[in-house]
Amino acid sequence: MRGWRGKILRVNLSKGKVLTEEYDANLATKYIGGRGFAARILFDELEPGIDPLGPENKMVIAAGPLTGLPGPSLGKLVIAAKSPLTGGYGDGNIGTMAAVQMRRAGFDAMIVEGRAEKPVYIYVEDERGYILSADGIWGKTSFETERALKEVHGRDIGALVIGPGGENMVKYATVVSEGGRSGGRPGMGAVMGSKKVKAIVFKGSKDISLADPETYDRLIKEAYEDIRGKDGYGFWIRQGTMMIIDWANENGVLPTYNFREGVFEYSDIINGFAMEAAKIGRRGCPYCNMACGNVVLDFEGRESELDYENVAMLGSNIGLGHLGKVSVLSRMADELGLDAISLGSTIGFAMEASEKNLIKERIEWGDFERVKSLILDIAYRRGDLGKLLAEGVMRVSQVLGGGSQDWAMHVKGLETSAYDCHTVPGMALAYATSPIGAHHKDAWVISWEIKTDRTGYTEAKVDKVIEFQRVRGGMFESIVACRLPWIELGFTLEWYPRLLKAATGIEIPLEELLYNVADRIYALTRAFWVREFGQAWSRLMDYPPKRWFKEPLTKGPYKGFTLDATKFDALLNIYYEKRGWDSRGIPRLTTLERLGLKDVAQQLSKFVTLTQ
Repeated sequence: MRGWRGKILRVNLSKGKVLTEEYDANLATKYIGGRGFAARILFDELEPGIDPLGPENKMVIAAGPLTGLPGPSLGKLVIAAKSPLTGGYGDGNIGTMAAVQMRRAGFDAMIVEGRAEKPVYIYVEDERGYILSADGIWGKTSFETERALKEVHGRDIGALVIGPGGENMVKYATVVSEGGRSGGRPGMGAVMGSKKVKAIVFKGSKDISLADPETYDRLIKEAYEDIRGKDGYGFWIRQGTMMIIDWANENGVLPTYNFREGVFEYSDIINGFAMEAAKIGRRGCPYCNMACGNVVLDFEGRESELDYENVAMLGSNIGLGHLGKVSVLSRMADELGLDAISLGSTIGFAMEASEKNLIKERIEWGDFERVKSLILDIAYRRGDLGKLLAEGVMRVSQVLGGGSQDWAMHVKGLETSAYDCHTVPGMALAYATSPIGAHHKDAWVISWEIKTDRTGYTEAKVDKVIEFQRVRGGMFESIVACRLPWIELGFTLEWYPRLLKAATGIEIPLEELLYNVADRIYALTRAFWVREFGQAWSRLMDYPPKRWFKEPLTKGPYKGFTLDATKFDALLNIYYEKRGWDSRGIPRLTTLERLGLKDVAQQLSKFVTLTQ
């Protein structure tokens, strides 16, 4: 095999064994890598109904055939497991030298299974893996942990670490790298903590064999030049995703006060221009020439890496209009290993619960000091409220009742990322049908939607959601590559089949990546969900938060607007039909067979009745 390494490292913590396994070339051509590998491995190896935080769960770390090679935004990997937050398929990608070093160490993927008796970390170097004691680093923050590991193993390592949030199995704990790269929103850090793994360190020296290295070198030079020549490149370098704050506020979709509103009165204090005034540097994934991580000095004089999502969710969504203070909260999330999106949603929910007297604690909107204290309570599961909020908004609302489930902002248990959908049914559909829960990564259609028929419920919107899912959640998540060059600057998709051919020697047309590989991965992740829930599975799991249907906006250009439940239901029907799924949202037998998933159909039929 060229491009692919052909090897997976399996670490069994319960037995203390580390094994190298070769995999069939068909896995590579059918699933490419990343999410494709992870979904296939988890579906095959996990028993339905296992405890996500038990030793039976497995964590898969998977790269793609371009990972570790020079090229635009190719330094990424996927981390996946059964999610403790949602109970379904969970994953996230993260841009880090760990991706590069894992491939240099000789592996395309890694499977971590079982549970260690005492805290450990895993060290991987040049086709060998070791399970080492984490006595000296367990209990440290993610930043402290990585610094300590670099002192031992060298500055050039790639490290995936957890903070106290992961150690204490906060349901939305993430995996962190390089002081601000964070991934795995559905609780991948909690899974790692449940296995008593503090860190995974990669170090490699092996070159990746390419089918046509000369063509590959020429292509990446041209690709980098193409990106630098795009019209929006200069402004992107200045603000990155932080430019979205102004855009979202002007268009009435900036999450504000737990998604009650789409405009924030202090948006100009937390926007991209405010960030520019405080900016001291940029960070990005390996091999990226359009780095999106904006580094500022926060209110406490420490470095904090900002992007749109964490600023919106820890700013406007909790009523905090002070960028320096928002930066402190964002940095705390990274240090403690907590997902900033879910954290901001959970705190916003707690503030509204306090306002409505569903909890005894007083947490005022925008109360910076109280929020700092609350974040620590969550990460360390301190006190009754900290323990409760560590479970995520779905479970908190189930405990509190009082109508709070209507304003618990999540889909399938994953908190909604930073776009209010009172007025954008297409984006609401994207959240509803994401394979991990309410995340924008798979189908960020909102910009296109606002430019076209913003409030309409049309077949064209369904087509756009599926198109974006195929590109973003299918192709990019399996290669594994960043979608920002394409979506933000217009870097064309045709580059990727060309790079794949030069790397692997295999002609994989763009249509194959989008219509077969991507659809296969979406059907497989959906099958994982349905198998887990069995007869309890319902199309109601594919609905966005009730607040967007029941509570009209009271401010901004779209005051009075809500989503229409009947029209959304019709939109969901169209989506299912185009996907080849039945009215329950379950892939039909014929669809699974067409996508080469006959074995998946046989498995799934044990839990639900499949339609033709």
